[in-house]
Amino acid sequence: MNRRKFITLLGGTAAWPLAARAQQGERVRRIGVFWGLRENDPEGIRWLSGFIRPFQELGWTDGRNVRMDVRWSDSNTERERMFAKELVNLQPDVILAHGTPVTAALQRETRTIPIVFGAVADPVGAGFVASLSRPSGNITGFLFAEAEMGGKWLELLKEIAPGVKQAAMIFNPDTAPGRGSYYLPSFEAAALSLKVEPVALPVRSEAEIETAINSLGRESGTGFVAMPDSFMISHREPIILSAARNNVPAVYFHATFARDGGLLSYGPDYVDMFRRAAPYVDRILRGTRPEELPVQVPTKFESVVNLKTAKALGLHVPLRLEQLVDEVIE
Repeated sequence: MNRRKFITLLGGTAAWPLAARAQQGERVRRIGVFWGLRENDPEGIRWLSGFIRPFQELGWTDGRNVRMDVRWSDSNTERERMFAKELVNLQPDVILAHGTPVTAALQRETRTIPIVFGAVADPVGAGFVASLSRPSGNITGFLFAEAEMGGKWLELLKEIAPGVKQAAMIFNPDTAPGRGSYYLPSFEAAALSLKVEPVALPVRSEAEIETAINSLGRESGTGFVAMPDSFMISHREPIILSAARNNVPAVYFHATFARDGGLLSYGPDYVDMFRRAAPYVDRILRGTRPEELPVQVPTKFESVVNLKTAKALGLHVPLRLEQLVDEVIE
């Protein structure tokens, strides 16, 4: 995305000549922004807007005292490598990163430029930080969700679709946390207690997504959970459409799935997560080292149920669940 177009999408001033807008003698800082979604993805832009607004309130204006260089990888490993190298070569003062694959690509390129991540599931296991309380390096940020969430998503699937006897966890092993191993243990433990057969379904493309969900649709009493990953968000349309076409109930990790036609979602609020990243980037620009900033856990979760989708699947949403969720789509 061209930088001027990006600023316009965020609702800012589109014509900021950098030299003209900067105060004489004021240093213009540089921020790299690296998002794991496709360019112009409305959700990705919304999450980034969640960062931009509070960042501006802290006194930073793109084109006056800061310049933002934005890249989008579309969950493509080649683009991740290319743009990580490109951003690091720009020598920014700090980089804001979305997701595990993007953060990993940046870490391979630099151990000195500060990086603030958001939506990373297992930063310790991925080797980004030594511990949540003491990152001990050039990287810190905001955790997506702890490993136990895998079991929580399966419990929700069983509650909204009690007839499920076999449940799959769908994930891309190339990009998922721990190549899939982070959430699977709690998912499988919950399956044991719920008397559900757990299945791991790795997918790496839209064709494999369709094949996997088609295979579930050929059996009765099946459902699935989508593992958190930017690949899943980038491919949410074929996932949702395949689930609907095959009459397979599913639980997702982000509200956009349910708003786009998925059955049920539960997970951290991404806008809130990146809003909270603004003070971290601000503090780094003012001299704080990343190792002094502990990794933060989510403080705000959101859940959405789509009653129209439930009806199409022949499911009755329990009143208790309907009253607990933050948003009900009629």
